Amino acid sequence: MSVAETPDPTGTAPARRLTLTVNGRPREVSCEDRQLLVEVIREQLNLKGTHVGCLNGDCGACTVELDGRIVKSCLLLAASAEGAEITTVDAMGSPGDLSPIQEAFWDNDGFQCGFCLPGHLFAARELIRSHPDPSDDEIRQAIAGNLCRCTGYQRIVASIRDAAARVRGCAAAGES
Repeated sequence: MSVAETPDPTGTAPARRLTLTVNGRPREVSCEDRQLLVEVIREQLNLKGTHVGCLNGDCGACTVELDGRIVKSCLLLAASAEGAEITTVDAMGSPGDLSPIQEAFWDNDGFQCGFCLPGHLFAARELIRSHPDPSDDEIRQAIAGNLCRCTGYQRIVASIRDAAARVRGCAAAGES
């Protein structure tokens, strides 16, 4: 057995230092090799909008954007995100300054408890970027990887339909 393969007699893994850009800010964190990205986001960065749900990628509560694509952070080891740019739901807007997508969810009662909201908001944003005027079927397909236990999805679909219209309106008006 080589030195690299020698088990740690204390039973603890050595900490690894990671450099990330999270919500536009450079951050440095420490993690164990087996630690999940969702754990680092919540526990070390104190960003509580990213939720721990199923821990197997089925519910979408832990959804973040990693280098421009949405991912389930419960399926990624934090160490694999070294150097990545991560956007969490916490950066989508603030209570006094909601994004058009968040406003549409609010106005259409597209959420109840909010636990599933990260997955639905990121799915909506990604869909609207690629299909500015999505059909209800396209919306349902886009949110298929997100579970909501409070609603029947009708209001979520209506929220995304409204969000797309709002984003198109902003684009037509020259707003970002």
